[in-house]
Amino acid sequence: MKLHTLLSYLRSFSKFEGENPEITSIENDNRKVKEGSLFICIKGYTVDGHEFAQSAAEKGAAAVLSERELNLDIPVIVVRDTQRAMSVLADAFYEHPTQKLKLIGITGTNGKTTTSHLIEKICRDAGMRTGLIGTMYTKVGETIHETKNTTPDSVTLQKTFAEMNREHVDTAVMEVSSHALELGRVHGCDYDIAVFTNLTQDHLDFHETMDKYKHAKSLFFSQLGNSYIEKRPKFAVLNADDEATKDFIKYTAAHVVTYGIDNEADIMARDIKITASGTEFLLVSPVETLPVKLQLVGKFSVYNALAAIGAALCSGLELKQIITSLQEVQGVSGRFEVVNAGQNFSVIVDYSHTPDSLENALTTIREFAERNVFVVVGCGGDRDKTKRPLMAQIACEYATHRIFTSDNPRSEDPIQILRDMEEGVRGEQYEVIVDRKDAIYHAVSMANEGDVILIAGKGHETYQIIGRGILEFDDREVAKGAIAQIKNQ
Repeated sequence: MKLHTLLSYLRSFSKFEGENPEITSIENDNRKVKEGSLFICIKGYTVDGHEFAQSAAEKGAAAVLSERELNLDIPVIVVRDTQRAMSVLADAFYEHPTQKLKLIGITGTNGKTTTSHLIEKICRDAGMRTGLIGTMYTKVGETIHETKNTTPDSVTLQKTFAEMNREHVDTAVMEVSSHALELGRVHGCDYDIAVFTNLTQDHLDFHETMDKYKHAKSLFFSQLGNSYIEKRPKFAVLNADDEATKDFIKYTAAHVVTYGIDNEADIMARDIKITASGTEFLLVSPVETLPVKLQLVGKFSVYNALAAIGAALCSGLELKQIITSLQEVQGVSGRFEVVNAGQNFSVIVDYSHTPDSLENALTTIREFAERNVFVVVGCGGDRDKTKRPLMAQIACEYATHRIFTSDNPRSEDPIQILRDMEEGVRGEQYEVIVDRKDAIYHAVSMANEGDVILIAGKGHETYQIIGRGILEFDDREVAKGAIAQIKNQ
Protein backbone atom coordinates (compact mmCIF):
# COMPACT_ATOMS: atom_id res chain seq x y z
CA MET A 1 0.00 0.00 0.00
CA LYS A 2 1.29 3.46 -0.90
CA LEU A 3 2.09 5.81 1.98
CA HIS A 4 -0.35 8.51 0.79
CA THR A 5 -3.16 5.95 0.53
CA LEU A 6 -2.44 4.68 4.04
CA LEU A 7 -2.30 8.18 5.53
CA SER A 8 -5.65 9.05 3.94
CA TYR A 9 -7.27 6.96 6.70
CA LEU A 10 -6.08 9.49 9.30
CA ARG A 11 -9.02 11.83 8.79
CA SER A 12 -7.77 14.44 11.25
CA PHE A 13 -4.32 14.50 9.65
CA SER A 14 -3.37 17.33 7.28
CA LYS A 15 -2.43 16.13 3.78
CA PHE A 16 1.13 14.86 3.51
CA GLU A 17 2.86 16.22 0.39
CA GLY A 18 6.16 14.35 0.72
CA GLU A 19 7.39 11.17 -0.92
CA ASN A 20 4.99 8.34 -1.62
CA PRO A 21 6.89 5.06 -1.09
CA GLU A 22 5.34 1.61 -1.02
CA ILE A 23 4.69 0.48 2.56
CA THR A 24 5.37 -3.23 3.01
CA SER A 25 4.68 -3.50 6.75
CA ILE A 26 3.82 -1.48 9.83
CA GLU A 27 6.12 -1.90 12.81
CA ASN A 28 6.40 -0.34 16.27
CA ASP A 29 9.35 -2.53 17.25
CA ASN A 30 12.61 -1.33 15.75
CA ARG A 31 13.96 -4.89 15.73
CA LYS A 32 11.25 -5.99 13.27
CA VAL A 33 11.78 -3.17 10.75
CA LYS A 34 12.67 -4.24 7.23
CA GLU A 35 12.88 -2.66 3.80
CA GLY A 36 9.72 -0.63 3.14
CA SER A 37 8.36 -0.61 6.73
CA LEU A 38 6.44 2.27 8.24
CA PHE A 39 8.01 2.63 11.69
CA ILE A 40 5.70 4.06 14.36
CA CYS A 41 7.34 5.72 17.38
CA ILE A 42 5.51 4.75 20.58
CA LYS A 43 6.34 6.13 24.01
CA GLY A 44 6.43 3.17 26.38
CA TYR A 45 6.94 2.94 30.13
CA THR A 46 10.65 2.20 29.87
CA VAL A 47 11.50 2.90 26.23
CA ASP A 48 10.65 5.76 23.86
CA GLY A 49 10.35 4.58 20.26
CA HIS A 50 11.44 8.00 19.00
CA GLU A 51 14.96 7.11 20.13
CA PHE A 52 15.04 4.25 17.61
CA ALA A 53 13.80 6.18 14.57
CA GLN A 54 17.31 6.65 13.15
CA SER A 55 18.03 2.94 13.55
CA ALA A 56 14.75 2.12 11.79
CA ALA A 57 15.72 4.37 8.88
CA GLU A 58 19.10 2.65 8.61
CA LYS A 59 17.35 -0.73 8.48
CA GLY A 60 15.31 0.32 5.46
CA ALA A 61 12.17 1.91 6.88
CA ALA A 62 10.34 3.83 4.15
CA ALA A 63 8.80 6.37 6.55
CA VAL A 64 8.38 7.18 10.23
CA LEU A 65 5.27 8.20 12.14
CA SER A 66 6.21 10.39 15.08
CA GLU A 67 4.84 12.76 17.71
CA ARG A 68 7.61 15.28 17.03
CA GLU A 69 9.84 16.46 14.21
CA LEU A 70 12.82 14.19 13.53
CA ASN A 71 15.89 14.83 11.42
CA LEU A 72 15.83 11.82 9.09
CA ASP A 73 16.49 11.20 5.39
CA ILE A 74 13.10 9.49 4.97
CA PRO A 75 9.58 10.96 5.28
CA VAL A 76 8.56 11.81 8.86
CA ILE A 77 4.83 12.21 9.49
CA VAL A 78 4.02 14.00 12.74
CA VAL A 79 0.75 13.25 14.52
CA ARG A 80 -0.64 14.17 17.94
CA ASP A 81 -0.98 10.58 19.21
CA THR A 82 0.98 7.77 17.52
CA GLN A 83 -0.75 5.09 19.62
CA ARG A 84 -4.18 6.15 18.34
CA ALA A 85 -2.92 6.62 14.78
CA MET A 86 -1.32 3.17 14.86
CA SER A 87 -4.70 1.53 15.52
CA VAL A 88 -6.25 3.31 12.53
CA LEU A 89 -3.36 2.54 10.19
CA ALA A 90 -3.04 -1.11 11.25
CA ASP A 91 -6.74 -1.69 10.62
CA ALA A 92 -6.47 -0.03 7.19
CA PHE A 93 -3.21 -1.74 6.18
CA TYR A 94 -4.62 -5.18 6.92
CA GLU A 95 -7.91 -4.33 5.16
CA HIS A 96 -10.23 -4.20 8.19
CA PRO A 97 -9.90 -7.90 9.09
CA THR A 98 -12.33 -7.98 12.04
CA GLN A 99 -15.17 -6.88 9.79
CA LYS A 100 -14.82 -10.30 8.15
CA LEU A 101 -14.97 -12.22 11.45
CA LYS A 102 -17.39 -12.86 14.27
CA LEU A 103 -15.33 -11.39 17.10
CA ILE A 104 -16.04 -12.33 20.73
CA GLY A 105 -14.10 -10.59 23.51
CA ILE A 106 -13.94 -11.40 27.22
CA THR A 107 -12.89 -8.91 29.88
CA GLY A 108 -12.81 -9.14 33.69
CA THR A 109 -10.36 -9.63 36.53
CA ASN A 110 -10.66 -13.41 36.70
CA GLY A 111 -11.95 -16.11 34.37
CA LYS A 112 -10.99 -14.61 31.01
CA THR A 113 -8.74 -17.48 29.95
CA THR A 114 -11.08 -20.29 30.95
CA THR A 115 -14.16 -18.56 29.51
CA SER A 116 -12.40 -17.86 26.20
CA HIS A 117 -11.36 -21.51 25.91
CA LEU A 118 -14.89 -22.70 26.68
CA ILE A 119 -16.39 -20.41 24.04
CA GLU A 120 -13.77 -21.40 21.47
CA LYS A 121 -14.49 -25.11 22.03
CA ILE A 122 -18.26 -24.62 21.77
CA CYS A 123 -17.85 -22.74 18.49
CA ARG A 124 -15.38 -25.27 17.11
CA ASP A 125 -17.70 -28.16 18.00
CA ALA A 126 -20.51 -26.33 16.18
CA GLY A 127 -18.48 -26.46 12.96
CA MET A 128 -16.94 -22.99 13.04
CA ARG A 129 -13.29 -22.43 12.14
CA THR A 130 -11.92 -20.62 15.16
CA GLY A 131 -9.09 -18.41 16.34
CA LEU A 132 -8.06 -17.62 19.92
CA ILE A 133 -5.98 -14.78 21.39
CA GLY A 134 -5.11 -14.75 25.08
CA THR A 135 -2.77 -15.11 28.02
CA MET A 136 -1.50 -18.58 27.14
CA TYR A 137 -1.08 -18.38 23.37
CA THR A 138 -2.56 -17.24 20.07
CA LYS A 139 -4.25 -19.91 17.94
CA VAL A 140 -5.14 -19.48 14.26
CA GLY A 141 -7.07 -22.51 13.06
CA GLU A 142 -4.81 -25.34 14.29
CA THR A 143 -1.61 -23.25 14.40
CA ILE A 144 -0.41 -21.99 17.79
CA HIS A 145 1.87 -18.97 18.34
CA GLU A 146 3.46 -17.74 21.55
CA THR A 147 2.14 -14.51 23.03
CA LYS A 148 3.70 -11.93 25.38
CA ASN A 149 0.66 -9.96 26.52
CA THR A 150 -2.91 -11.00 27.31
CA THR A 151 -3.99 -8.55 24.60
CA PRO A 152 -1.29 -7.63 22.04
CA ASP A 153 -0.72 -4.14 20.59
CA SER A 154 -2.93 -2.98 17.72
CA VAL A 155 -0.44 -3.84 14.96
CA THR A 156 0.06 -7.39 16.22
CA LEU A 157 -3.69 -7.78 16.70
CA GLN A 158 -4.67 -6.66 13.21
CA LYS A 159 -1.87 -8.71 11.67
CA THR A 160 -3.17 -11.77 13.54
CA PHE A 161 -6.74 -11.13 12.44
CA ALA A 162 -5.52 -10.80 8.84
CA GLU A 163 -3.82 -14.20 9.21
CA MET A 164 -7.13 -15.56 10.46
CA ASN A 165 -8.81 -14.18 7.34
CA ARG A 166 -6.28 -15.95 5.13
CA GLU A 167 -6.81 -19.21 7.02
CA HIS A 168 -10.59 -18.89 6.60
CA VAL A 169 -11.25 -18.46 10.33
CA ASP A 170 -14.83 -17.23 10.79
CA THR A 171 -14.98 -16.83 14.59
CA ALA A 172 -12.29 -15.31 16.81
CA VAL A 173 -12.36 -15.38 20.62
CA MET A 174 -10.02 -13.20 22.65
CA GLU A 175 -9.19 -11.98 26.12
CA VAL A 176 -9.37 -8.20 26.48
CA SER A 177 -7.28 -6.77 29.31
CA SER A 178 -7.89 -3.49 31.12
CA HIS A 179 -4.44 -2.33 30.00
CA ALA A 180 -5.42 -2.90 26.36
CA LEU A 181 -8.64 -0.95 26.83
CA GLU A 182 -6.94 1.95 28.61
CA LEU A 183 -4.11 2.15 26.06
CA GLY A 184 -6.35 1.79 23.01
CA ARG A 185 -4.81 -1.46 21.76
CA VAL A 186 -8.22 -2.76 20.68
CA HIS A 187 -9.27 0.38 18.80
CA GLY A 188 -10.35 -0.76 15.35
CA CYS A 189 -11.53 -4.19 16.53
CA ASP A 190 -15.14 -4.70 15.49
CA TYR A 191 -16.52 -6.82 18.34
CA ASP A 192 -19.83 -8.63 17.99
CA ILE A 193 -20.06 -9.97 21.53
CA ALA A 194 -18.45 -8.50 24.66
CA VAL A 195 -18.41 -10.67 27.81
CA PHE A 196 -17.82 -9.46 31.37
CA THR A 197 -16.72 -11.98 34.01
CA ASN A 198 -16.13 -9.97 37.22
CA LEU A 199 -14.34 -6.99 38.74
CA THR A 200 -12.12 -7.49 41.80
CA GLN A 201 -8.86 -5.91 42.94
CA ASP A 202 -5.93 -6.17 40.56
CA HIS A 203 -3.63 -3.95 38.48
CA LEU A 204 -3.84 -0.99 40.87
CA ASP A 205 -0.15 -0.37 40.14
CA PHE A 206 -1.41 0.73 36.69
CA HIS A 207 -4.95 2.01 37.27
CA GLU A 208 -4.31 3.45 40.77
CA THR A 209 -7.91 3.10 42.02
CA MET A 210 -10.76 0.64 41.62
CA ASP A 211 -12.90 3.37 40.04
CA LYS A 212 -10.29 3.92 37.33
CA TYR A 213 -9.97 0.17 36.89
CA LYS A 214 -13.73 -0.15 36.45
CA HIS A 215 -13.71 2.77 34.00
CA ALA A 216 -11.12 0.98 31.87
CA LYS A 217 -13.33 -2.13 31.75
CA SER A 218 -16.39 -0.01 30.93
CA LEU A 219 -14.73 1.21 27.73
CA PHE A 220 -15.23 -2.25 26.25
CA PHE A 221 -19.00 -1.92 26.47
CA SER A 222 -19.35 1.77 25.68
CA GLN A 223 -17.32 1.22 22.49
CA LEU A 224 -19.30 -1.84 21.41
CA GLY A 225 -21.49 0.01 18.94
CA ASN A 226 -24.35 2.45 18.92
CA SER A 227 -26.58 1.11 16.17
CA TYR A 228 -28.88 -1.87 15.71
CA ILE A 229 -27.87 -3.51 12.45
CA GLU A 230 -30.07 -6.56 11.94
CA LYS A 231 -27.43 -8.55 10.04
CA ARG A 232 -24.76 -7.94 12.68
CA PRO A 233 -26.25 -7.27 16.13
CA LYS A 234 -24.01 -6.44 19.08
CA PHE A 235 -24.35 -8.17 22.46
CA ALA A 236 -23.05 -7.45 25.95
CA VAL A 237 -23.01 -10.59 28.11
CA LEU A 238 -22.80 -9.41 31.73
CA ASN A 239 -22.45 -10.99 35.17
CA ALA A 240 -25.59 -10.02 37.10
CA ASP A 241 -23.91 -10.90 40.41
CA ASP A 242 -21.22 -8.24 39.98
CA GLU A 243 -21.96 -4.65 41.03
CA ALA A 244 -20.16 -3.20 38.02
CA THR A 245 -22.78 -4.66 35.68
CA LYS A 246 -25.31 -2.01 36.71
CA ASP A 247 -23.03 0.66 35.29
CA PHE A 248 -22.00 -1.33 32.23
CA ILE A 249 -25.66 -1.72 31.24
CA LYS A 250 -25.98 2.07 31.26
CA TYR A 251 -22.81 2.53 29.22
CA THR A 252 -23.64 0.19 26.35
CA ALA A 253 -26.17 0.51 23.55
CA ALA A 254 -25.78 -3.18 22.68
CA HIS A 255 -28.34 -5.88 23.41
CA VAL A 256 -27.78 -7.01 27.01
CA VAL A 257 -27.84 -10.64 28.15
CA THR A 258 -27.20 -11.30 31.86
CA TYR A 259 -26.10 -14.43 33.68
CA GLY A 260 -25.76 -15.22 37.36
CA ILE A 261 -26.30 -17.44 40.37
CA ASP A 262 -27.48 -15.18 43.19
CA ASN A 263 -29.29 -12.34 41.38
CA GLU A 264 -32.08 -12.71 38.85
CA ALA A 265 -30.65 -13.02 35.35
CA ASP A 266 -31.49 -14.19 31.84
CA ILE A 267 -29.28 -17.26 32.25
CA MET A 268 -29.01 -18.81 35.73
CA ALA A 269 -27.54 -21.77 37.59
CA ARG A 270 -29.61 -23.35 40.36
CA ASP A 271 -29.11 -26.34 42.68
CA ILE A 272 -25.32 -26.27 42.39
CA LYS A 273 -23.48 -29.35 43.66
CA ILE A 274 -19.67 -29.27 43.88
CA THR A 275 -17.48 -32.36 44.35
CA ALA A 276 -13.77 -33.09 43.92
CA SER A 277 -14.46 -34.48 40.45
CA GLY A 278 -16.82 -31.87 39.00
CA THR A 279 -19.79 -29.57 39.36
CA GLU A 280 -23.48 -30.10 38.61
CA PHE A 281 -26.23 -27.51 38.30
CA LEU A 282 -29.59 -26.86 36.72
CA LEU A 283 -29.36 -24.36 33.87
CA VAL A 284 -32.32 -22.00 33.59
CA SER A 285 -32.40 -20.05 30.34
CA PRO A 286 -34.91 -18.30 28.05
CA VAL A 287 -34.58 -21.30 25.72
CA GLU A 288 -35.19 -24.15 28.16
CA THR A 289 -34.13 -25.58 31.52
CA LEU A 290 -31.55 -28.37 31.40
CA PRO A 291 -29.16 -30.19 33.76
CA VAL A 292 -25.42 -29.56 33.32
CA LYS A 293 -22.61 -31.78 34.62
CA LEU A 294 -19.18 -30.16 34.31
CA GLN A 295 -15.83 -31.86 34.80
CA LEU A 296 -14.63 -28.47 36.08
CA VAL A 297 -14.72 -27.82 39.82
CA GLY A 298 -16.05 -24.86 41.77
CA LYS A 299 -18.57 -22.05 41.81
CA PHE A 300 -16.23 -19.91 39.70
CA SER A 301 -16.36 -22.64 37.05
CA VAL A 302 -20.14 -22.28 36.99
CA TYR A 303 -19.79 -18.54 36.34
CA ASN A 304 -17.33 -19.21 33.52
CA ALA A 305 -19.71 -21.77 32.01
CA LEU A 306 -22.69 -19.38 32.25
CA ALA A 307 -20.68 -16.64 30.52
CA ALA A 308 -19.74 -19.06 27.74
CA ILE A 309 -23.35 -20.20 27.39
CA GLY A 310 -24.47 -16.58 27.09
CA ALA A 311 -21.93 -15.83 24.36
CA ALA A 312 -22.78 -19.02 22.49
CA LEU A 313 -26.53 -18.34 22.59
CA CYS A 314 -25.87 -14.82 21.26
CA SER A 315 -23.95 -16.50 18.44
CA GLY A 316 -27.10 -18.39 17.51
CA LEU A 317 -25.96 -21.82 18.67
CA GLU A 318 -28.27 -24.54 19.93
CA LEU A 319 -28.40 -24.95 23.72
CA LYS A 320 -28.14 -28.75 23.91
CA GLN A 321 -25.04 -28.70 21.70
CA ILE A 322 -23.54 -25.93 23.88
CA ILE A 323 -24.04 -28.06 27.01
CA THR A 324 -22.59 -31.15 25.34
CA SER A 325 -19.43 -29.21 24.45
CA LEU A 326 -19.07 -27.80 27.97
CA GLN A 327 -19.48 -31.20 29.59
CA GLU A 328 -16.57 -32.55 27.53
CA VAL A 329 -14.07 -29.98 28.84
CA GLN A 330 -11.66 -31.63 31.29
CA GLY A 331 -9.86 -28.42 32.20
CA VAL A 332 -7.71 -25.52 31.03
CA SER A 333 -3.96 -25.53 31.54
CA GLY A 334 -2.99 -24.05 34.90
CA ARG A 335 -6.57 -23.30 35.90
CA PHE A 336 -7.39 -25.45 38.94
CA GLU A 337 -5.29 -28.15 37.30
CA VAL A 338 -4.89 -31.40 39.23
CA VAL A 339 -1.36 -32.83 39.41
CA ASN A 340 -1.49 -36.60 39.83
CA ALA A 341 1.78 -38.51 40.23
CA GLY A 342 0.44 -41.44 42.23
CA GLN A 343 0.28 -39.68 45.60
CA ASN A 344 -2.49 -40.24 48.17
CA PHE A 345 -3.16 -36.52 48.60
CA SER A 346 -4.30 -33.87 46.13
CA VAL A 347 -2.14 -31.24 44.43
CA ILE A 348 -3.81 -28.43 42.50
CA VAL A 349 -2.03 -25.73 40.46
CA ASP A 350 -4.01 -22.57 39.82
CA TYR A 351 -3.36 -19.16 38.29
CA SER A 352 -5.00 -17.46 41.28
CA HIS A 353 -2.91 -14.28 41.57
CA THR A 354 -5.58 -11.90 42.89
CA PRO A 355 -7.31 -11.87 46.30
CA ASP A 356 -10.64 -12.87 44.76
CA SER A 357 -9.26 -15.72 42.66
CA LEU A 358 -7.27 -17.09 45.61
CA GLU A 359 -10.36 -16.98 47.80
CA ASN A 360 -12.40 -18.73 45.08
CA ALA A 361 -9.83 -21.51 44.76
CA LEU A 362 -9.49 -22.08 48.50
CA THR A 363 -13.22 -21.98 49.26
CA THR A 364 -13.78 -24.51 46.48
CA ILE A 365 -11.10 -26.81 47.92
CA ARG A 366 -12.65 -26.57 51.38
CA GLU A 367 -15.89 -27.94 49.96
CA PHE A 368 -14.29 -31.31 49.20
CA ALA A 369 -11.08 -31.47 51.27
CA GLU A 370 -11.15 -34.40 53.68
CA ARG A 371 -8.36 -33.15 55.94
CA ASN A 372 -5.79 -30.32 55.81
CA VAL A 373 -5.55 -27.59 53.16
CA PHE A 374 -2.04 -26.38 52.30
CA VAL A 375 -1.44 -23.26 50.23
CA VAL A 376 1.83 -22.21 48.61
CA VAL A 377 1.44 -18.60 47.52
CA GLY A 378 3.39 -15.46 46.70
CA CYS A 379 2.90 -12.14 44.93
CA GLY A 380 4.47 -10.78 41.77
CA GLY A 381 7.06 -8.00 41.84
CA ASP A 382 6.55 -4.68 40.05
CA ARG A 383 2.80 -5.14 40.40
CA ASP A 384 0.00 -3.95 42.70
CA LYS A 385 1.54 -3.90 46.20
CA THR A 386 -1.75 -3.28 48.00
CA LYS A 387 -3.00 -6.81 47.29
CA ARG A 388 -0.03 -8.49 49.01
CA PRO A 389 -1.37 -8.33 52.60
CA LEU A 390 -4.83 -9.25 51.27
CA MET A 391 -3.49 -12.40 49.62
CA ALA A 392 -1.80 -13.37 52.89
CA GLN A 393 -4.98 -12.75 54.86
CA ILE A 394 -7.02 -14.97 52.54
CA ALA A 395 -4.39 -17.72 52.72
CA CYS A 396 -4.53 -17.63 56.52
CA GLU A 397 -8.33 -17.53 56.61
CA TYR A 398 -9.01 -20.49 54.35
CA ALA A 399 -5.95 -22.78 54.55
CA THR A 400 -4.77 -24.78 57.54
CA HIS A 401 -1.09 -24.64 56.45
CA ARG A 402 0.19 -21.45 54.82
CA ILE A 403 3.52 -21.19 53.04
CA PHE A 404 4.51 -17.79 51.61
CA THR A 405 7.09 -17.86 48.84
CA SER A 406 8.31 -16.08 45.70
CA ASP A 407 6.15 -15.74 42.62
CA ASN A 408 7.78 -13.67 39.85
CA PRO A 409 9.74 -11.09 41.91
CA ARG A 410 11.02 -9.36 38.77
CA SER A 411 13.13 -6.33 39.77
CA GLU A 412 11.96 -6.32 43.40
CA ASP A 413 13.64 -7.94 46.38
CA PRO A 414 11.62 -11.14 46.99
CA ILE A 415 12.18 -10.82 50.74
CA GLN A 416 10.56 -7.37 50.73
CA ILE A 417 7.57 -8.74 48.81
CA LEU A 418 7.13 -11.38 51.49
CA ARG A 419 7.40 -8.75 54.22
CA ASP A 420 4.60 -6.83 52.51
CA MET A 421 2.48 -9.99 52.61
CA GLU A 422 3.26 -10.54 56.29
CA GLU A 423 1.97 -7.06 57.18
CA GLY A 424 -1.55 -8.41 56.73
CA VAL A 425 -1.24 -11.42 59.03
CA ARG A 426 0.63 -10.41 62.16
CA GLY A 427 -0.09 -12.96 64.88
CA GLU A 428 -1.09 -15.71 62.43
CA GLN A 429 0.73 -19.01 61.95
CA TYR A 430 2.52 -19.35 58.59
CA GLU A 431 5.90 -20.26 57.09
CA VAL A 432 8.10 -18.18 54.82
CA ILE A 433 10.28 -20.03 52.31
CA VAL A 434 11.74 -17.64 49.73
CA ASP A 435 12.76 -20.27 47.16
CA ARG A 436 9.59 -21.43 45.37
CA LYS A 437 10.93 -24.91 44.63
CA ASP A 438 11.85 -25.41 48.27
CA ALA A 439 8.38 -24.19 49.31
CA ILE A 440 6.63 -26.69 47.04
CA TYR A 441 8.88 -29.55 48.18
CA HIS A 442 8.19 -28.61 51.81
CA ALA A 443 4.42 -28.67 51.30
CA VAL A 444 4.59 -32.06 49.57
CA SER A 445 6.79 -33.47 52.36
CA MET A 446 4.19 -32.51 55.01
CA ALA A 447 1.05 -33.69 53.17
CA ASN A 448 -0.69 -36.88 54.21
CA GLU A 449 -3.54 -38.94 52.81
CA GLY A 450 -6.66 -36.84 52.22
CA ASP A 451 -4.84 -33.49 52.34
CA VAL A 452 -5.02 -30.92 49.52
CA ILE A 453 -2.16 -28.65 48.39
CA LEU A 454 -2.94 -25.53 46.36
CA ILE A 455 0.06 -24.07 44.52
CA ALA A 456 -1.21 -20.62 43.61
CA GLY A 457 -0.24 -17.72 41.39
CA LYS A 458 1.61 -18.97 38.31
CA GLY A 459 -0.71 -21.57 36.81
CA HIS A 460 0.29 -22.37 33.24
CA GLU A 461 3.54 -20.38 33.34
CA THR A 462 6.69 -22.36 32.60
CA TYR A 463 9.13 -19.72 33.81
CA GLN A 464 10.03 -17.56 36.80
CA ILE A 465 11.26 -13.97 36.40
CA ILE A 466 13.96 -13.08 38.93
CA GLY A 467 15.71 -9.78 38.31
CA ARG A 468 16.41 -9.69 34.59
CA GLY A 469 16.64 -13.43 34.33
CA ILE A 470 13.92 -15.75 33.07
CA LEU A 471 14.36 -19.21 34.55
CA GLU A 472 12.61 -22.43 33.58
CA PHE A 473 10.00 -23.14 36.24
CA ASP A 474 6.73 -25.02 36.02
CA ASP A 475 4.77 -25.52 39.27
CA ARG A 476 3.30 -28.74 37.89
CA GLU A 477 6.65 -30.30 37.03
CA VAL A 478 8.22 -29.17 40.30
CA ALA A 479 5.31 -30.74 42.21
CA LYS A 480 5.73 -34.02 40.30
CA GLY A 481 9.45 -34.00 41.14
CA ALA A 482 8.68 -33.43 44.79
CA ILE A 483 6.14 -36.26 44.87
CA ALA A 484 8.57 -38.65 43.16
CA GLN A 485 11.29 -37.82 45.69
CA ILE A 486 8.97 -38.27 48.68
CA LYS A 487 7.65 -41.61 47.33
CA ASN A 488 11.18 -42.94 46.86
CA GLN A 489 12.33 -42.16 50.38
